[in-house]
Parts: sequence; structure tokens; C-alpha cells
Amino acid sequence: MVNQRAWFKEWFDTSYYHKLYEHRNEEEAESFITLLSDHLKLSKGSRILDLPCGRGRHAVFLEQLGYKVIGADLSVNSIEYAKKFENESLRFMVHDMRKPLDNTYDAIFNLFTSFGYFDDDSMHIEVLKNFKNALKPGGILVIDFLNIFKINVELVSTEAVVKDNITFHISRVNRDGFLVKNIDFTDKNHDYHFEEKVRSFSLYDFESMASDAGLEIVKTFGDYRLSTFDKNTSDRLILLFS
Repeated sequence: MVNQRAWFKEWFDTSYYHKLYEHRNEEEAESFITLLSDHLKLSKGSRILDLPCGRGRHAVFLEQLGYKVIGADLSVNSIEYAKKFENESLRFMVHDMRKPLDNTYDAIFNLFTSFGYFDDDSMHIEVLKNFKNALKPGGILVIDFLNIFKINVELVSTEAVVKDNITFHISRVNRDGFLVKNIDFTDKNHDYHFEEKVRSFSLYDFESMASDAGLEIVKTFGDYRLSTFDKNTSDRLILLFS
């Protein structure tokens, strides 16, 4: 069973996590990152941190765009996999975003709902402070989060997803300020259960946390095409902090 206090460490370090989410749209992700870097007007050679980076697919693409990139993640298995892509402009390391960072960056990317994992909201503020302290003067923090208002309205409570002959039974519920996803499946006669928990943060919540962390929200977008954010219709809540 998953240690509920560290679901992200347990779940993200398994091969099943990558199997379930292997369908993620690479073309959409690369288009988003290209549009984002163009909007930020980052010069070639800018130093970017991708945290958490998973197996490095976005860090690899950022380096191909001409940036010096560090990819960091809590998952040892993911970083071991990503290290095969390393070169002079691309490095990977194991790092927990709850801990301070040693270097500074022109931009920090926290992409694809990689925030809001902790039970104690003071830890989310601490993470934002770590990000702030790791930004160079004039640097930008990007957090790509879900639009919780639209998610709550359109919540799909149950579904079954088949990947490589494994049926993942997924249920979702809003509980105690979290969007909770339960994932159950059987593989090789063994039953598995994992849980994802993401805080139901709104734009107002991010504004409050940013203030506490000494950051300011300077721009919001509502999708990966960088459209204007609308609480009722936007699929994402993408925030730029300085």
C-alpha cells in the first residue's frame, strides 16, 4: 500500500505511472514550451531549471531550443533514466523541491500539475520561497496548474484505462480541499492501489501564497496556446511569477 504521506514519491517512482500516462501529447507539450520560451524572450544560453522533470522529456526539448538546462526530480529511477540524455548543456539531478536550491536560474519551470502535493499548505509556500531564492534578478517562475473550477464542474468520477493489457480503474473525488484520484489495477496476479492528491488551489490561493513567498503574479494563461485565462472555460491555470 502507498504511504499516504508521500504518495508522490511512491507512485512517481514506479513503471506503472509512466505506463498510465504515456499517452501525453508530446507535440502539444513542445508547442507549449516553444510558445512559452518565446513569450518570456529568453536569450539563447539562458539557464533554466525544470523541476520536477520526470524522465526529462521537456528538459531535453528545452536544451534543443538552445538553453542550458538542469532537470531535477525526486524520483531516483526517473533521474537515472534521464541521465542518458545528458550533454554539456543538459544535466539531471535528484532533488526534492521542498529543499533549497544551490544555484540560480533565469527561469524555473514547474510544469503539468507538479505543485500542490502536500497536506500542509505552509510547505507549498516554502517551495515557492525556494523557487524565488533560486531566481536570478529579473528571473521568471512558471507554474502550470489545473483550473480547479472547471475541473470541479466537469469531474469524471470513474473511468477505466487499458494500457499494455493492464486495466487501470480510476476514480476521482473532491475531498478536504484536494482533488483525489484513486488508481487500482492488477498485474501478474498482484493487486495495486495508488493515490494522487493535488490541492484544489484557485487563482486567489496562488495570489495569497505568492504574497507570502515574496513573489508577484505578473501574467496568467488559460491553456497551452497561451490564451487568456477564464475561470469558467480555461483548461489550465498557467502562472508567471517574478
